Amino acid sequence: MLKNNVIVVTGGAGLLGSAFCRAIISNNATCILADTNKEKSIDVILSLCKEFPNAKIDFQYLDINSKDSILDLIAQIDSKYKKIDAIVNNAYPRNKNYGKKYFDVEYDDFCENINLNLGGYFLVSQKFAEYFIKQGNGNIINISSIYGVIAPRFEIYDETNMTMPVEYAVIKSGLIHLTKYMSKYFKGNNIRVNSISLGGLLDAQPETFLKKYKKYTLNKGMLDPKDIVGTLVFLLSNNSQYLNGQNIVVDDGFTL
Repeated sequence: MLKNNVIVVTGGAGLLGSAFCRAIISNNATCILADTNKEKSIDVILSLCKEFPNAKIDFQYLDINSKDSILDLIAQIDSKYKKIDAIVNNAYPRNKNYGKKYFDVEYDDFCENINLNLGGYFLVSQKFAEYFIKQGNGNIINISSIYGVIAPRFEIYDETNMTMPVEYAVIKSGLIHLTKYMSKYFKGNNIRVNSISLGGLLDAQPETFLKKYKKYTLNKGMLDPKDIVGTLVFLLSNNSQYLNGQNIVVDDGFTL
């Protein structure tokens, strides 16, 4: 479905990013795993190459908050492959104080985390869009969240040490509208921009949280990364050629 495509995944060494990389190479595309963690990225690549001996996958260092890093990435890929078909904005940088409860969040930390994530997505998208305009086509996919769509269900965090960070809600809701803004701004340039809003991903959360979370879903509860990849592949493929400026919610009904 994605044969001969060259696709970049930011944050490709993470839980969701590595699943995205797997889906891309299993659909016969070339995957560029872009991340700040080289050691972890190489481990992911070695694992994928063991599973897919003919996998086409490369590592490229990328700091999504550095214009020079982004431009260097684009230049390196263009030099080797002569094209880039899509960029998947999946990275999630945050500072050491991220994740505090609302009244404990310092203003400087709030601003820094918004800039690191939403600002980074803007910067990556801007530089890739410039490349896509010159190339004559392109595809940008932003990874958002259910909490960019609805207000937090704070009650599911009771009796845990977890919370739903205010920065996360602002970032993910802003990202959905940035997606719509860019898709319209790029009108006439053959560039598609869409987002995927994920439900919660299973990642060793406490059982009390998992039980409360599941009450809001229709079947499964928390999702696995493999539950998201079909939607990603669809958005990367020509099967979604005229899907533009949309936010697709994959959450087992959590937002209903």
